[in-house]
Amino acid sequence: MLLSDLGADVIRIDRPSGVAGTGPNAVLQRGRPSLVLDLKQARDVEIAARAACAADVLIEGNRPGVMERLQLGPEPLMQQNSRLIYARMTGYGQAGPLAKTAGHDINYLGLVGALDVIGNKSGPPHPPLNLLGDFGGGALYLAMGIAAALFERASSGRGQIVDAAIVDGSASLMGMAIGAFATGSLGRAPDANLLSGAAPFYRCYACADGHYIAVGAIEPQFYASFLKAMDVEAYAQYAQRDPSFWPELSALLETKFASKPLDEWLALLEPLDACISAVLSVEDAVTHPHARARDMFVDVAGVAQPAPAPRFSRTPGEIQGPAAKPGEGGREALLRWGVES
Repeated sequence: MLLSDLGADVIRIDRPSGVAGTGPNAVLQRGRPSLVLDLKQARDVEIAARAACAADVLIEGNRPGVMERLQLGPEPLMQQNSRLIYARMTGYGQAGPLAKTAGHDINYLGLVGALDVIGNKSGPPHPPLNLLGDFGGGALYLAMGIAAALFERASSGRGQIVDAAIVDGSASLMGMAIGAFATGSLGRAPDANLLSGAAPFYRCYACADGHYIAVGAIEPQFYASFLKAMDVEAYAQYAQRDPSFWPELSALLETKFASKPLDEWLALLEPLDACISAVLSVEDAVTHPHARARDMFVDVAGVAQPAPAPRFSRTPGEIQGPAAKPGEGGREALLRWGVES
């Protein structure tokens, strides 16, 4: 989706029977025509190989060894197309004791230490959807790797393999936290971790109407304004980052926030410009004034979805069309590439 939004001409290869229990994702599969191929059949493997010879980039997300068994591994394809960027997306990478092991976002985050520092001592860690692993440590690092390989190819004229493992990218995303743990500026214990909800000035609170407010008053000036507005200035006597008083202040603030609806708290706190905002539902996020002013969400075939990002001054991104049904538009796309199917 990211590459298509930024102008890539992408063809998605689907299985003949589709994936059981799923259909085209109206957002993730936008802008990509679909070509249905049975890669257990020699003729369809040959079509896929010819498409790879016409392409700049091939992306595959199978377990290690699968593409090789299909005769679509990097060696034969890159012999035919020496400029091919062969991008491999896996959970655990192409090598290592876990390389062929099944996994999901929650497993990858657990392996790199990310889950251990999410949440507080009141319960187990909560996985952050699959945003951090699959999309952050996975897809974004894959796209960045492809862009870097294409840039390098402009001078060398040669393609290469991009081994994008979700564990590698997720570990990289942990760099700031690992560095902060090493220097002692961030607590490792869940109940002393400033950024994972333990600190009273960096967490969410429930309001009287069941909505939540997000408080991110980390900087001393924001923290001082927040304490004053909430009428709890007595806690300014403690060092802000001393976790010993955090539970007490958090409990007091929980009681205060539960006494009024969200809108009343926003009216009081938003003017402080102290990093305090509403926790919006997906539906409300789409219609927020800031989202509307920036056109952050657009309508494609009746589905509200994020606009292309990031933004460019000269070559803006563009959604190339709605999600294709399996087999829709793929053969026409191949013809554009000069490949007969």
